[in-house]
Amino acid sequence: MPAPYSATPSKPARVLKDKMMKGHTVFGMLVQHAVVPSIVDFIPDGLLDFVIVTAEHNALDIADFMPLRYALAAKGIATLARTHSRDADDVAKVCDSFDGVVIPYAEDVEQLKRLAAAAVYRPLKGEALEKVIREGNWPSEKTREYVTEQKCADTLFVPMIESVRAVANLDAICSIPGVSALFIGPNDMTTNMGIPNEYDHPDFIAMVQKVIDAADKRHIPAGSWFGKVEQQQRAIKQGARFICHSNDSSLLKDILTSTFGTLRT
Repeated sequence: MPAPYSATPSKPARVLKDKMMKGHTVFGMLVQHAVVPSIVDFIPDGLLDFVIVTAEHNALDIADFMPLRYALAAKGIATLARTHSRDADDVAKVCDSFDGVVIPYAEDVEQLKRLAAAAVYRPLKGEALEKVIREGNWPSEKTREYVTEQKCADTLFVPMIESVRAVANLDAICSIPGVSALFIGPNDMTTNMGIPNEYDHPDFIAMVQKVIDAADKRHIPAGSWFGKVEQQQRAIKQGARFICHSNDSSLLKDILTSTFGTLRT
C-alpha cells in the first residue's frame, strides 16, 4: 500500500499526475450538465481529485465548461475534457484549455500514437512531430526540454477502452508515451461484447480485470465508470486506481429519489 499522500500546493494536474505515478488511487466523477462555477462551493474539500467534463449526451459544447474548470482549479481539482472526435487538432485544442484529454473509443494504436503526441508534444506539428513519433528525434535538446518539462509536463492523456479490439491492443496502447491512465466505458464495451449494459456479467468483470492488469504492468492506473457504489467497490477490489464514479445529474437523481422516496412513504 502506498504511504498517505501529501504535497505542497501545486497545480491540480501536477498533483493528480504525481499521485497516479506514485501508485495512489484517485477519485473523480463525470460532469455533464453543471456549468455554473458556484456549484464548486458545495464540493467538500479533499473529496475529488479530478472531474471529466463531457458534452457527449447534452446540448453543450466543451467551451461551456471553462468557467467551471477554473473554479475547480481553485479548489485543487483537475479538469479533464472528453473530446468528441479522434482528431489531433481537437486533442491539442482541448489540452491547451483543460488539464488533459479523454479519448473516446480508443482502439487503433497508430492513431493513438498521434493523438497522444498531439497532447503531450504540443506545439510540435508536421514532419518535426513525425520524426519524434517515429525516431524519437527532436529538433533540439532545448525543444525536447521545453515540450516535455515545461509546456506539456502536466498534461494528462487518457484513452477510453471501449471495445474488444482495444483490449486486444492493450499492451501496445499502454506503451505509448504520454498515456496517463486507462478509462473503461462500460456501456460501449458491453455493447461491443454482445452483452449491452450487463455490468455484472462475469465476462465483463473479467474484461475489467484484463485492463487493470495490463495497465498495472506499466504502472498506469485504470478503472471503469460505474453508477452503482457496489460495482465501483468491486472494481477497486480488482485493483482499479482511476475511479470515475457516476455524474452530476445521476448523483442528483439518486439523492432526490432516496430522500423524497423516504419522505413520501
